[in-house]
Amino acid sequence: MSATTPARRVALPVWLIVTIAGFAALFFAFALWTALGFLLQQAGGDAGLTGYGWFVLLLPVLFPIVVFAGCFALGWRRKAGPFALLLLLGLCLVAVFWLDIFAYASVTPSLYNA
Repeated sequence: MSATTPARRVALPVWLIVTIAGFAALFFAFALWTALGFLLQQAGGDAGLTGYGWFVLLLPVLFPIVVFAGCFALGWRRKAGPFALLLLLGLCLVAVFWLDIFAYASVTPSLYNA
């Protein structure tokens, strides 16, 4: 190898990528199903939801999918530690977003038809 030739990076084994991503995907799926359950519970309640309410409560259903895809795209070529930390950071972002939406839905009457 000459001084100008960069060293080739060794990629992670596929089984390790699948294991790390699959373990993280379980937590992202839990966030998604929790958000979907809250959406359906609020939609089936006495007051129902307005169009704005559907929009606001659909965001936390879609957000874990987008964040997981972004974290996976950014991290799957990195080493195992940074890949796992990136997925954990994405999960923390999803949790904060979910708590923000939950708090907003609890104090905003414009989401409901009442």
